[in-house]
Amino acid sequence: MAGKDDRETDDREVNLEQVGRLIEALEEDLKRVQSGSRDIQRLRDEVETLKNVLNSPVRRHHWVRDGLHGIREVIESALDIAKTEGFKGTQYISEIGRILGM
Repeated sequence: MAGKDDRETDDREVNLEQVGRLIEALEEDLKRVQSGSRDIQRLRDEVETLKNVLNSPVRRHHWVRDGLHGIREVIESALDIAKTEGFKGTQYISEIGRILGM
């Protein structure tokens, strides 16, 4: 059951500039990853979706938070594949956690 503290955490605003920089860095790193795995494609899709949310005239912080959580989950599942191609997944997981206050 979600308590009052859970709702307050979910409603907290996210620094959209930091998220934008993170998305730019992810896009650049993903350009170098040659793997055509389903997980890597899903990560590219998640990054593109969050980029669209950030570029939308109506930006909801909870949409951004959901997008960051999605990216984090995909990175965790694709980490073994991406590591072999120089992708810095753990760095992004840490940065997302910092942005989300985890």
